[in-house]
Amino acid sequence: MPVFCKMIQDPAQCTSESFLSVMISLLSMYFETPPVPNIDLNEWWGPECLQGQLDTSIRPFRIEFNESMIEDLKHRLRNTRQLTPPLKDSGSEYGFNTYEMPSWLQYWAEEYPFHERERMINRYPQYRTNIQGLNVHFVRVRPEVPPGVEVVPLLLLHGWPSSFLDFYEFIPILTTVSKDRGFAIEVIAASLPGFGFSEGAVRPGFGADKIAVVLRNLMHRLGHKKFYVHGADWGSVAASNIATFFPQEVLGYHSSMPSNTSPIALILRLIGAVRPSLVVRPELADRMYPLSTRLEKLLKELGYFYLQATKPDTVAIALTDSPAGLLAYYFEKISVGTRGYYRYLADGGLQIHFTREQLIDNLMMYWVPNSIATAGRIYAESSSLRYFSSQFNSIPSDVPAWILQAKYEISYVPPWMYQLKYPNLLNETVLDTGGHFLALELPHVLAEDILKAVIEFQRWHAQRKVHIEL
Repeated sequence: MPVFCKMIQDPAQCTSESFLSVMISLLSMYFETPPVPNIDLNEWWGPECLQGQLDTSIRPFRIEFNESMIEDLKHRLRNTRQLTPPLKDSGSEYGFNTYEMPSWLQYWAEEYPFHERERMINRYPQYRTNIQGLNVHFVRVRPEVPPGVEVVPLLLLHGWPSSFLDFYEFIPILTTVSKDRGFAIEVIAASLPGFGFSEGAVRPGFGADKIAVVLRNLMHRLGHKKFYVHGADWGSVAASNIATFFPQEVLGYHSSMPSNTSPIALILRLIGAVRPSLVVRPELADRMYPLSTRLEKLLKELGYFYLQATKPDTVAIALTDSPAGLLAYYFEKISVGTRGYYRYLADGGLQIHFTREQLIDNLMMYWVPNSIATAGRIYAESSSLRYFSSQFNSIPSDVPAWILQAKYEISYVPPWMYQLKYPNLLNETVLDTGGHFLALELPHVLAEDILKAVIEFQRWHAQRKVHIEL
């Protein structure tokens, strides 16, 4: 008797493994695997007048907090209009609590040590180079190693509203030479195009897939034909696209925000709402179900997503003009992204996990280069019909993968579901703490997990006798 018939006649005999195997087989009959799209490696995203004049040099770069910018910023902070009081006992449920604003504005304008933080931000070597018409900014830290120690390249990609600064605390961990492993890591922490000091496209269509091509070309520009990649948030999406388009070049993909929105994964997620044990381990079921609770939380917190996915330039006008508005918008997302229940706290729980300097440092990476508009457009360009019709999440990649899932991340993806996209998923690290901004919150935990992943990626390649040329 076929397995499916046995499951219907005797549901008690239906294990999660057999159920998933049968359902994936059935659904695969109706959902064809889309082809890998044609990739234009030289697609131009900069001003047309500069096309044909591409400067391929890699130029040292230094971030500067000049006095005119500082004075203008302080003037705007000091002249913020009277804010409307929050509703009584509402915490941060209606957005950032305006009673908290005066102390933050005071700190930013009068106490934030601009030049001291400028020096801190410039402590690692930074560069810019023009890729496909866009000046791309990145930090590059190469370790000094003794003979016999291999140096392997790792591309680190942040998300929104974060920056390359998220990775600063664990760069020393990654680049340290250890007797416990035969390699050290060369870190390339890039600002996503459109974010921070990386330029954004001048015409529509620059979604996460196009960003992926630019970042892959950046690695080639640096001499790395094969490399590892880690991503969080939009950085994870871009990194996954790199692994999808260039599987022979990505030696391993590590993500702290895995996702799979393929039709098969979504259908099985819905089926699991009836019987969670079919799709997720019982001790992790509350990270996915009840589905009504998860959807309610998403509806409460995704207002910014809908706005930026439809009319990003409208809100960007306010955020570009008002540092107070930028601070409130940014802090509110940091708060609920770290712990959803912080919405009930008036101060948003911001200083439980992060320092004031860290929070304002990241704000400066949007304010100084005036990049909040170009950064916000990633939502619109990656939520478009063009992007979704390509079904990137339905294209399997044989790149070895490793995922780390924090307890308070936006969503949880069971390993079997991620294997629909990455059949060579080597490991899932499950944390009983941690939120969306894991690199800032738990830098040592994330760094150690990346190192473990690279070790296993190398072992995986060695077992298959793959000759790795870096």
